Amino acid sequence: MSQASQDFDEDRVVKELKFSPESVLEHVRPHPVLSNKLTSEQKIEKIAKSFAEILETLGLDLNNESIKKTPQRVAKMYVNEVFAGLKSDAFPKITVIENEMAYDQMVLIDNISILSCCEHHFATIDGKARVAYIPNKRVIGLSKINRIADFFSRRPQVQERLTKQIADSLCYILDTKDVAVSITAKHYCVASRGVQDEASLTTTCDLRGSFKHDARTRSEFVSHGSK
Repeated sequence: MSQASQDFDEDRVVKELKFSPESVLEHVRPHPVLSNKLTSEQKIEKIAKSFAEILETLGLDLNNESIKKTPQRVAKMYVNEVFAGLKSDAFPKITVIENEMAYDQMVLIDNISILSCCEHHFATIDGKARVAYIPNKRVIGLSKINRIADFFSRRPQVQERLTKQIADSLCYILDTKDVAVSITAKHYCVASRGVQDEASLTTTCDLRGSFKHDARTRSEFVSHGSK
C-alpha cells in the first residue's frame, strides 16, 4: 500500500480520500524553520516581551493607554493569525473524491486573495492568485484550494516560494502534474521603503505538466485569467 493510501481515512469508502497535514507537507518544498519546541502560549509570551523592548527602544511610552497592550496584541496576531501557517496542524482538512465524471478539462480558480508577509522586511504582500489543474483521477472541493493558498501565505514568505508551495501541495493531493499557479502581488517593502514605488506589482508563475509543455493549455490558462 502506498504512503498516500495509508494516510486516507480507512473508515471511508475509497471513493473519498482524506489527507493528513503531515503527509501533504512532506511533499512540499521546505520552509526555512527550526523547531524550538515552544507552545503557542510560550511563543506569545516571548514575542510580547521582545516587542515591548522594540517599542521602548523606539521611544514609545508603554504606560500609554493606547500602547501598553500593543506587545501582547502583536504577539497573539503573529502566532495565531498572521503566521499561523508555520504550524503544521493549521493545514486545512483536505478531502478529494474520485473523478467519476471523467472530467478532463481545466479547472481554474481566479482572484484568490493572498495576504502574506515579506520575510526580508516583515512588510505586507497583498495580491491575488490564479490556480488551475486538469483532473486525472481526483477532484478537490474548490474552497480547499483557497484554503491551501491561505495556509502557505500565513508565513514569512518570498513570493517565489509561496507559488511553488501551493503547486507542490496540489500536485501531491490531486496526483497530477497538470497544475498551474500564478500570483500577482503588491509588496509593501517596495511601496513603503527603499524605492517607494507604490504602483509596481510582482507576478510569479509555476506551470507544470500540460500547462508548461502545451502552448494551447498554457494560453488557455493565461487568457481565462485575464478576463
